Amino acid sequence: MSRPAIIISELDAVRIDKLLEKPEYATLPVAQALNTELDRATLLSPQAMPHNVVSMQSEVEFRDLNSGERYVRKLVYPSQMTDSSTQLSVLAPVGAALLGLEVGSTIQWTLPGGSETHLEVLGLRYQPEAAGDFHL
Repeated sequence: MSRPAIIISELDAVRIDKLLEKPEYATLPVAQALNTELDRATLLSPQAMPHNVVSMQSEVEFRDLNSGERYVRKLVYPSQMTDSSTQLSVLAPVGAALLGLEVGSTIQWTLPGGSETHLEVLGLRYQPEAAGDFHL
């Protein structure tokens, strides 16, 4: 299955690499998938990030194309998770799938247990790089 091109900020990539080196995260099923995504991503400085790409701390509106349900979630690191109704961990399968996608992109992603989800990025309500917040 081909995947859409993704762009990840160098700062996000370094932080996610460090996260995935931690024993409590390294063995999670999503860790290998996220490593694969980092390996294939185009890396850019935070200042060079396009303003239509999902980065860490972005508030993203997306749709599950299988169910038609729409969601708005802030993409966060696991240590920042406080409310699953407003936040999504990058180590959750859907969070890993959304990282680096442009608005309008779709992706099919394998979930734990082997089922597939099909997601579409509808918009960004906030992106740190677009707001000049380059170190979040």
